[in-house]
Amino acid sequence: MNMKIIKHFFLAGLLLLAITAKAQNTARDKIINAMNKAADDWNKGDLESYMALYDPSATMMMPAGRAGLDSIRALYVKYYFDGQKPKQELAYENYQVTMLGEKHALLTGSFVLKPNGKLKERKGIFSLVFVRNKNGWKILHDHSG
Repeated sequence: MNMKIIKHFFLAGLLLLAITAKAQNTARDKIINAMNKAADDWNKGDLESYMALYDPSATMMMPAGRAGLDSIRALYVKYYFDGQKPKQELAYENYQVTMLGEKHALLTGSFVLKPNGKLKERKGIFSLVFVRNKNGWKILHDHSG
């Protein structure tokens, strides 16, 4: 090959890398923004808006195995909410996003349920598989502990 063709392939490769990196950064930003919004919804006592982060086919690892969206909602209602109020304020930290293709991503990090007059601080880690659909980035699978 002559040098002119090699140069064009090289420049095209650099352009493709730049476009891919920008798309990945945009996906990361959208996922992190969605998580932060969900935490805000939780802290406002809006469980339904918090649950909107989950894809309708989402699952979560529970002691008995994988459970669907109704079981996830029931878990939050039973253990983490007192009527329309969360028992503890929620925050997420240490986000790390790994793209698993154009429409899937793995988000790992940690959560903090802040202390209040009744309950001590609780911390844990999570790994979430996200899927991008027509409604944006949604949790497809939740493994928190």
